[in-house]
Amino acid sequence: MEISPGILLQSINNPDDLKKLSREQLHQVCDELRQYIIDVVSVHGGHFAASLGVVELSVALHYVYNTPYDQLVWDVGHQAYGHKILTGRRDNFPSNRKYNGLSGFPKRSESNYDTFGVGHSSTSISAALGMAMAAKYKGEDRKSVAVIGDGSMTAGMAFEAMNHAGVADSDVLIILNDNCMSIDPNVGALKEYLTDISTSPTYNKVRDEVWNILGKLPIGKKFSRDMASKLEAGMKGMVSKSSNLFEALKLRYFGPIDGHNITKLVDTLKDLKDIPGPKLLHIVTVKGKGYALAEKDQTKWHAPGLFDKVTGEIFRKKIDSPQPPKYQDVFGHTIIELAEKNNLIMGVTPAMPSGSSLKFMMEKMPDRAFDVGICEQHAVTVSAGLATQGMRVFCNIYSSFMQRAFDQAVHDVAIQKLPVIFCLDRAGLVGEDGPTHHGCYDIPYFRCIPHMVISAPMNEQELRNLMYTAQLDSNTSPFVIRYPRGEGVMPEWKTTFEAIEIGKGRKLKDGKEVAILSFGHPGNFAQAAIRELRTEGIDPAHYDMRFVKPIDEALLHEVFSTYNKVITVEDGATVGGAGSAVLEFMSEHGYHAEVKRLGIPDRLVEHGTLKELHRECGYDAQGIAEAVRSMVKDRITVSAGSITMLG
Repeated sequence: MEISPGILLQSINNPDDLKKLSREQLHQVCDELRQYIIDVVSVHGGHFAASLGVVELSVALHYVYNTPYDQLVWDVGHQAYGHKILTGRRDNFPSNRKYNGLSGFPKRSESNYDTFGVGHSSTSISAALGMAMAAKYKGEDRKSVAVIGDGSMTAGMAFEAMNHAGVADSDVLIILNDNCMSIDPNVGALKEYLTDISTSPTYNKVRDEVWNILGKLPIGKKFSRDMASKLEAGMKGMVSKSSNLFEALKLRYFGPIDGHNITKLVDTLKDLKDIPGPKLLHIVTVKGKGYALAEKDQTKWHAPGLFDKVTGEIFRKKIDSPQPPKYQDVFGHTIIELAEKNNLIMGVTPAMPSGSSLKFMMEKMPDRAFDVGICEQHAVTVSAGLATQGMRVFCNIYSSFMQRAFDQAVHDVAIQKLPVIFCLDRAGLVGEDGPTHHGCYDIPYFRCIPHMVISAPMNEQELRNLMYTAQLDSNTSPFVIRYPRGEGVMPEWKTTFEAIEIGKGRKLKDGKEVAILSFGHPGNFAQAAIRELRTEGIDPAHYDMRFVKPIDEALLHEVFSTYNKVITVEDGATVGGAGSAVLEFMSEHGYHAEVKRLGIPDRLVEHGTLKELHRECGYDAQGIAEAVRSMVKDRITVSAGSITMLG
């Protein structure tokens, strides 16, 4: 299906083309840009509501600033679709998030307009400040702008950056895009603070009037700015109690203004270009602006998949039989079952209650399940604090987000040997979100930490049993349970709880010549490969290891005493991963075998469907079967008078 942009948008191949238009034409550009995003995403998929909310801001920034010479940094990047379309990627936009297509996030290797690669929140102010400091040092008249949402502003890194920006004496503009949303509704005191500012703008109104009057007086720009600054200082105590947070950090605060008023945005940005030093512009927007359903339910329409843009029907696969649930939903419902039996259980997530499915517990047990905001470090340490008081805490974090809290996992959990239970959602490859979201590294970085238990369920029943085991009084260690994005394999998943011996794997089948050791969900790929191989007369053994640490040494002694060809399979980095743990065991105990490790290779894996990426990395069923064949390639099968070399 061919999707055509509007008549003005067709003429914009870069920001220079945008600048050729009159201010009056910008309203039409915004309408066409918003409609083009709706048309493409409805057919091809992707993030949706966030980009609709910043259409006017995207147009205004590229209209006013000299990009890419002026540095524009988007936080997270969910909202950067308009930016991409305006910067030479309009015609290729339908390939967004597809295999070998455009990235769903700003990416330096994709365009020089993407000044900083992003995918996780709260990095924009630090990056833009660094750019501004470099420009000052090199004597360049280069502007640096960071666009950050109020959800991302809750993270500690954003406050660290603002604290530095206020004293760095660099020309950086922070645009606070305030829509009361990240993916789920924002939480915490900052949300209430920003609401107070946006609903009580007395101070800002008075100050704007002072600046406007002084700017029109024939007294020189520098003198008028100095006088305005002194008047501002005198006004603060009289007319505002809520404007002090940013200005206490020595950031000049402007706003709040309507983020959907393109004329006001252009005028304001032009004025701010002439004001040196660190400053913050507060704009108020609506996530999903221009598409009524997205405005009404912003979480649902953050990334809805394919949909009918007219009726709003979101297309789902039609199914006639019971289907396996998503692993995240198994977690979400299982923690409630466990909490109903154990009143010490609590749940914590950093701003992902829907994505992790902790929302079910938050609705049913609001005093025992908490969204702490986009604050992974805080999520881990507050879990540790709860654990010191005897609580059994399930700290539910995406694997790639957990990287941000490595220090806390070491110092606040492991060193104190607190039994915090880390449920790592989206472990392994995640698909269309690409390398910023792949959960590749949790096994290597957790495996080197003393006291850590690291486990991976092969299916929904195993996930339930590992959760049950982790919360028992007999477990006194930090306990990692990693599971992938997407569906499991068991339509009838609600099984009876059974404790699992920590560090104990299981033999699924005996075999000949080759043993496959699988860790987690890829064990299902191994089973499919074995079914195919048996039709060819090849019969590998299969072991579900369950635990990477402590690894099942008795099981490994059996494997290496019986087989001299071993294949390990994991949905994680092969460098330092589960396969590496097997090699270390083999070396330490003097075994000699041919070992092939399958998993995520030592390179960045780009975006695509899970099926495409598993195939590329070679640990899908086909890849496992190919690895087994290569190990037995010297065996010749004679059949029906013909000779076929397997390999």
